[in-house]
Amino acid sequence: MRNVRVKKCLKKCLAFASAGLLIAISFSVYAQDGNAGINQANTQVRSYFASGTNLMYAVGAIVGLIGAIKVYQKWNSGDNDTGKVAAAWFGSCVFLVIVATVIKSFFGV
Repeated sequence: MRNVRVKKCLKKCLAFASAGLLIAISFSVYAQDGNAGINQANTQVRSYFASGTNLMYAVGAIVGLIGAIKVYQKWNSGDNDTGKVAAAWFGSCVFLVIVATVIKSFFGV
């Protein structure tokens, strides 16, 4: 009875060890040079950067249009806090444009 348990335990240990060995071999096959991976990631990020900057400008324009409509509605209804709302919406638009420009000049793209 005891020999049967020992044999079952050895079979399970052998199975786990062989599975671990196969996993370790598969990871070593997919490994690459660290510098090559970093350079590849750098080129991919830089290729998407112009699109991201243009997207930020577009979002700034949309936020500006929405803000202009909101300020116009408050102005026509005679609210006292129209200046605060206008400053907030205008500030958010300027922030988006400045961030996009600063990031573009900071990374030299």
